Amino acid sequence: MEFVDAMLEDLRWFGFEWSEGPDCGGPFGPYHQSGRYPFYRAALEKLRAGNFIYPCTCSRKDIQAAVRAPHAGDDELIYPGTCRNKSDKWRVTSDGNTAGAISSPVTRHPPLRFRVPDGETISFVDGNCGEQKFVAGKDFGDFIVWRGDDVPAYQLACVVDDAAMQITEVVRGADLLVSTARQILLYRALELTPPDFFHCALMLDAQGMRLAKRHDVLSLQELRRQGATPESLRQASFVPATTK
Repeated sequence: MEFVDAMLEDLRWFGFEWSEGPDCGGPFGPYHQSGRYPFYRAALEKLRAGNFIYPCTCSRKDIQAAVRAPHAGDDELIYPGTCRNKSDKWRVTSDGNTAGAISSPVTRHPPLRFRVPDGETISFVDGNCGEQKFVAGKDFGDFIVWRGDDVPAYQLACVVDDAAMQITEVVRGADLLVSTARQILLYRALELTPPDFFHCALMLDAQGMRLAKRHDVLSLQELRRQGATPESLRQASFVPATTK
């Protein structure tokens, strides 16, 4: 809870206000992902029933060895489809309670990937960046929706949460434009209506590198310590100190 409290405090300082969330409740709780597991499992089962997913035993090293192009636009290797056509019958159990449900992947199966429609152009109009088009199988490949430690991956979790919470607009960084194409495929497979999207320019450090979670020295708390104000950050007029 220490990190959650710090994050909420940063958001308040930045000028955000909200009427529902982990600190004040609301009609679409629970607001911690750990409490939303049944939502994710239900979505995963629907994907399995529609033959949209399959288990993947490839390591990152395997994928790097199999592909010639180094990285996709968002720094993720484009999966070559090595495990696409392998049988996945062993993933399914019939225990009498949830017949045909997916068994726990902790010890019984590897991560699960979503099968993208190769060659299809996924297009959408972004509120900031305009019309966007990405080709499945070229700009991004089959992607992980369920991790080997029995939790949903980012792509599935945010789609399920945004739909269940009736989110109408998603605002985030421009580095996630390609992820939006992936998520639109998930919305379609789950028969859900996607929200509108608005992708913002990224904040950069003094060297022109984007600020990332791994750069702890440039957290909001550190930027505040350096003298940044919410206004200067929103207007991109504050230049952070050089990082080592």
